[in-house]
Amino acid sequence: MDKIDAKIITLLQENARTPLKSLASNVFLSAPAVSSRIDKLEKQGIILGYNAVVDKQKLGYHITAFISLEISARQKQEFYPFIESFPNVLECDCVTGSYSMLIKVAFPSTQELDSFIGQLQRFGNTSTQIVFSTPVPHREIGVE
Repeated sequence: MDKIDAKIITLLQENARTPLKSLASNVFLSAPAVSSRIDKLEKQGIILGYNAVVDKQKLGYHITAFISLEISARQKQEFYPFIESFPNVLECDCVTGSYSMLIKVAFPSTQELDSFIGQLQRFGNTSTQIVFSTPVPHREIGVE
């Protein structure tokens, strides 16, 4: 990956719908050359996909929370398919510390969040933090 690839990735992270012609003019290459570079980055697994950023509040998901879950290693085989099956789970990370999983979720209400936590507790102890505000929203990693 060179500086041109890094610039293309940065531009796509800012707006994945940027037309090839615009990308090309920003990196001083032809549109077919940029397209070829993007294909290569996808095949290398550097670009994993493209998505739309949506306002969860406007979709009715007023509660965002982080749930820490303490589970044993032997439960992971059962836990992973369980947690992946919930569309309200935005992210689940295996972490260090006294809790082994950190789960980011979004729900329309605290009642639905509470019901989900009840289901999680069959795997172990939980600790939940509800988000009040997000001064730094999700962003991608800088590559330049």
